[in-house]
Amino acid sequence: MTQSNTVTVHILDKEYCIACPPNEHNNLESAARYLDGKMREIRSSGKVIGSDRIAVMAALNITHDLLHKQQSLGQHATSTRDQVRDLLERVDHALANDDDDQAR
Repeated sequence: MTQSNTVTVHILDKEYCIACPPNEHNNLESAARYLDGKMREIRSSGKVIGSDRIAVMAALNITHDLLHKQQSLGQHATSTRDQVRDLLERVDHALANDDDDQAR
């Protein structure tokens, strides 16, 4: 593997070299900064000790946030779909009434 396919990131004071396609370097670095921030928040709370436990808690928190956002997006999509369906029915009804008026 060539050096250009690896990215070095720092998470909770440790350095990791991670294989990554060149077009994903920025995303990986952003993800690492986000994870590092979450882990530092958990460590600074003083409630969790040990980097393994901090990593698991950060992963659980991030996963919880992701699932909550996905659920929210799903509900929003359902609501939008219902609104579009209602609008289409109203348009169909208006067009049907316009056709009736023109037939008279």
